[in-house]
Amino acid sequence: MRPADDARPHVVVHVAVSLDGAVGGFDIDVGTYYQLTATWSEDATLVGADTILAQEPRLADHTGPGPARDGPLLAVVDSRARVSAWQALRDAGYWRDVIALQAETTPPRTDDDLATLVEGAERVDLASALRRLHTERRVSVVRVDSGGSLIGALLDAGVVDEVSLVVHPVVAGSIASRSWCGDARARRRFVIDSTDLLEGGVMWLRASIAPAG
Repeated sequence: MRPADDARPHVVVHVAVSLDGAVGGFDIDVGTYYQLTATWSEDATLVGADTILAQEPRLADHTGPGPARDGPLLAVVDSRARVSAWQALRDAGYWRDVIALQAETTPPRTDDDLATLVEGAERVDLASALRRLHTERRVSVVRVDSGGSLIGALLDAGVVDEVSLVVHPVVAGSIASRSWCGDARARRRFVIDSTDLLEGGVMWLRASIAPAG
């Protein structure tokens, strides 16, 4: 499970979607979704700031067990320094540590213990940040657990190696959140590797980036 560019990690996008490609507006089979994450034994979970901000109210009311010694690293793309619940994320019991991926213009942070990785001028240079996670943090596999904005940016940066769609048998329709691939502009061709029908009519579709040429 190595990308063509072995200077960066293997990046897999794992996302629950509706039949019309939405990431919200329907009930997600959370148990199945997270059960499947064991497939990759990720070294790092890559998340966008918006995803974390949506969870901060719940994190504020929850006392976690502390860092998971054998868990993955949580890397949060937060170029505007909007995330504040870093200690709660450390203690959530899912990750061994947290790191903020930021740009040169990111405002100063108040958490002195927070590890940061600076790549890019005004926005995080995702390709460079991934390479540094590989070389400096020994991250070989990254699972993206985020919404369409980050996924679209990763697709446009050409750093997605695999897509895992947990397709729910429902059309979200007009109440749907945005597409799982956001505003991705670059055309990326994939090869379907497998499709599995799971309990409850959920379809698990896996695809890998097609070879060049």
